[in-house]
Amino acid sequence: MSLLEVQGLEARYGLLSAVRGINLAISEGEKVALVGANGAGKTTLLRTIAGVHPVAGGRIVFEGADITGVSAHRRCASGIALVPEGRRLFPAMTVEENLLVAQSAKRDGPWRLESVLEAFPQLKPKLKAPAGELSGGQQQATAIGRALMTNPRVLLLDEVSLGLSPVAVHAVYESLGALLKTKTAIVLVEQDLQRTLDVADRIVCMLEGAIVAEGRAHEMSREQVMGHYFGNRTGVAMREAAA
Repeated sequence: MSLLEVQGLEARYGLLSAVRGINLAISEGEKVALVGANGAGKTTLLRTIAGVHPVAGGRIVFEGADITGVSAHRRCASGIALVPEGRRLFPAMTVEENLLVAQSAKRDGPWRLESVLEAFPQLKPKLKAPAGELSGGQQQATAIGRALMTNPRVLLLDEVSLGLSPVAVHAVYESLGALLKTKTAIVLVEQDLQRTLDVADRIVCMLEGAIVAEGRAHEMSREQVMGHYFGNRTGVAMREAAA
């Protein structure tokens, strides 16, 4: 049984269909990357799974239970954590306070303040600094650390490298190294395609709100993935053949 299943999922903004007919299964410990052009529906899909955006149709099943109508904070408490695009930290609160607020999820596990700081050592000298005064890379590390403090079984990472310098991106991914080796399932949206191919077990290509291709990362070339950004539908046959 899959850890997380999305079945026929639909999500809208008013009359606009942003996500349509999504079927996706995530196993424990699996690292899945969602790729596609801006507006493909990647962020909306993550937000809908997390409970931040309403479901217009279909179901979301987590650990065998239907959570389609469950609130975002209850999903977080059950083990689904979102690192949103733009970080969404509390800027006037310190780094430490931003991290500790996640303890309200009250989930047991290996991630606590000490282990988060071990994974993200760049935050140690900034613990008492307001989050709004951090660099982009430090803010992203804080946002990921805050999500880890909930000890998630599924971590949804949206646009990890967006707006960061290459040095900051490298530092964040260096810190993510230990996490990538754990049983935590990760669904990643990342604009840096090479990093996506390097860290993901499976690539899922989205176009206009739908999945148009998917496959094992080591079996998909950069050229194939890029083709789906521009509507190359040949990947549908590949996906059907692998089913």
